[in-house]
Amino acid sequence: MYKYMRIQGRDNSYVTKYPKGVFGLCWNLIKAKVMTEEEEKLFISIDEWFKENLPEPESCKNHEMVITFFKCESTEHMVNKLAPAVALLDKYNIPYDVVYTNFVGTIVYEDEWQVAVSVKDGKMV
Repeated sequence: MYKYMRIQGRDNSYVTKYPKGVFGLCWNLIKAKVMTEEEEKLFISIDEWFKENLPEPESCKNHEMVITFFKCESTEHMVNKLAPAVALLDKYNIPYDVVYTNFVGTIVYEDEWQVAVSVKDGKMV
């Protein structure tokens, strides 16, 4: 049984130098004007649902050198909520990995559903 899960791409974030998460990957599709209007609305509704239902760590708001992982034991419904966003990555051939781990490094934020972890030079500290 794994403690943590993250959906991440294969391109690094310019901030953390660590692979971008699912939200960043989908926002890139919107910025590139790849998605249809309906797909864009769908992803934005998913993003808004997460902003309303999942606390955003202060370190993320401040664009600090952190990445986040879902806690496997308490987020199955949230991962299911992300399924349409992951389907968009599939549709547009955006490579991604679903990473399961028990080892995330230095946790700088934790709540019931997620942890934020320090990264330096593209690696978890």
